[in-house]
Amino acid sequence: MSTANIEKLQQLETEYRQRIEAIDRDLHQQREPDFAEQVTQRENEDVLRSLKLEAEIEHRRVQAALDRASKGTYGECTRCGEAVEEARLAAMPQAENCMRCASAV
Repeated sequence: MSTANIEKLQQLETEYRQRIEAIDRDLHQQREPDFAEQVTQRENEDVLRSLKLEAEIEHRRVQAALDRASKGTYGECTRCGEAVEEARLAAMPQAENCMRCASAV
């Protein structure tokens, strides 16, 4: 288990959490009284909700990887149990599957 990967996971966890909080703040802003502006705001809110959903999914993946690290199973493929390639973990530290299992999906 690479400490650099764990540090990157902790950094990602913070970034995703802050992103989700910022989107929540934006979503809870007052609406403009002008109807035309409200239409634009609603469109923007739809985009923000999509961005929030993506951030929440990635945040959960990062949290799961940190959980695996605390259990001592970080770097093991969750499907086949083989080691996840170091290059894959360096590029995507939240990866839960080896390349072989990830390509089988």
